[in-house]
Amino acid sequence: MKVIVIGGGAAGFFGAIACAESNPSLKVTLIEAGRKPLAKVRISGGGRCNVTHHCFDPSRLVENYPRGGRALRGAFTRFQPKDTVQWYQKRGVELKTEADGRMFPVTDDSETIIKCLMQSADRAGVDLRTGMGVKSVKQFFDLDDKSYFQVELKNERVLQCDRLLIATGSNPLGYRWAKNLGHKIESSVPSLFTFNIRDPRLKDLAGISVSNAQVRLGAGKNKLEQNGALLITHWGLSGPAILKLSAWGARFLHELKYASNLYVNWLPEYNQETLKQEFIKVKKAHSRKKIVNYCPVELPKRLWQSFIDYAAIKSDKVWSEISKKEMNNLVGEIVQGQYEIKGKGVFKDEFVTCGGVSLKEVNFKTMESKKCPGLYFAGEVLDIDGVTGGFNFQSAWTTSWLAGKAIADSC
Repeated sequence: MKVIVIGGGAAGFFGAIACAESNPSLKVTLIEAGRKPLAKVRISGGGRCNVTHHCFDPSRLVENYPRGGRALRGAFTRFQPKDTVQWYQKRGVELKTEADGRMFPVTDDSETIIKCLMQSADRAGVDLRTGMGVKSVKQFFDLDDKSYFQVELKNERVLQCDRLLIATGSNPLGYRWAKNLGHKIESSVPSLFTFNIRDPRLKDLAGISVSNAQVRLGAGKNKLEQNGALLITHWGLSGPAILKLSAWGARFLHELKYASNLYVNWLPEYNQETLKQEFIKVKKAHSRKKIVNYCPVELPKRLWQSFIDYAAIKSDKVWSEISKKEMNNLVGEIVQGQYEIKGKGVFKDEFVTCGGVSLKEVNFKTMESKKCPGLYFAGEVLDIDGVTGGFNFQSAWTTSWLAGKAIADSC
């Protein structure tokens, strides 16, 4: 029996290894168009590779997936971050957990993960073929009505297999092959990106961050809200809060062509009334102190001074002189700041999309197609995407492990 895996990324390697290790009698071929496989693994986490996240409760884990969480719930009961940690540990790679829950190899080097995957594939007998672009994928049936696949390469060579795993990430070619084999493709749009914002309040503040802010898009039923650290950049706003919001609001923002209002509460522990009462106390207790020099809340000094300027409060004013209007303006800037998004950036070199093969057409116990027997999917080719923190890699490890095991069991 022959198995072909298309895509030499995280999901492709993990699926090929799981399949070959589970059934050594199979001939598993892994095809990668590029000369160097695992390119995304190499740049992940700034070159350190954010392997997974230290969340070992499947019911909580799925909350980090704007799309695909429901489908992954059962899958994570069979292979979750704890299993990922053990898988690498068994092969001599120790992972460490950082304060925010992200997990990296103790070497802080993505090459550790790449080496592990390459060696594991080699030991399992996976036939890795790089620099081999795929032109087309077709399914046929023999006289006994058993299906098989023909994979035509760009050099016009044709390979044949009994089982096919597509793990091509967000590559449009993977979507095209899946569609030709009967699958619905949810439109692909960017996820996990920063916001381009040109605003005088943020001018010359690049590098300043707050540890916890609340950011919001839309209102009413369409309201999307996230909390987390917020970073001011040369082009606008970034940080975990923005990246999470961009993931949950990926389609919403795409439809608006990345032009929308963003609402920021720089101090989510306060609302307009409680912050106003805090300032009234300061006005009485520290009446002779200059407003610009005395910030009674947890805000970076330069950001505080920017808010004061924008609230039209003179730099020489003391707290006793602040008017009701000025106080309301200052409170509003801090807890109800409104900024105009005028485009998107990217999150470092990591590009994540939402969209892909419709999850309704895939059996998440085996990752086999419900439309095309013998066809399997894993990783980002599926309409699954997670927020930043190792969640996208975890869905790749989980879906590819399930696919590899199921293929091995079916042969």
